Amino acid sequence: MIRITGTIAIPESELKLEFVRASGPGGQNVNKVATAVQLRFDAARSPSLPEDVRARLARLAGRRMTEDGVLIIDARRFRTQERNRQDAVDRLAALVRKAAERPKPRRPTKPTASARRRRLASKRHRSETKRLRRSVTSSDG
Repeated sequence: MIRITGTIAIPESELKLEFVRASGPGGQNVNKVATAVQLRFDAARSPSLPEDVRARLARLAGRRMTEDGVLIIDARRFRTQERNRQDAVDRLAALVRKAAERPKPRRPTKPTASARRRRLASKRHRSETKRLRRSVTSSDG
């Protein structure tokens, strides 16, 4: 059981781990040992996730989520299967934890009257400065 928050926990049975060969460092073992981990989590059909968290997770995951709602996390940072496995699970937990945070509702505000006056005064000042920079054309012709 992977504990995400106080109310959300994902059972390990919902995760599908696949070990594949990794590119990058590994010396002689790089072509022999499958150390990279591909974690698949079916977020769309998971009974562990509330509906609002599922929607935010889909938005946060972006291209990592398939059209069917399966979240795929590739972990190939380390040279051992176990560390990559733990890295993938930690990244999944962090992503779900971030999706579990409810966004703070935005309250529209208006600028104060004094702020409006200051803004207009600075615009007038800037306009005057630019007006004084203009070249004076003589009408003597």
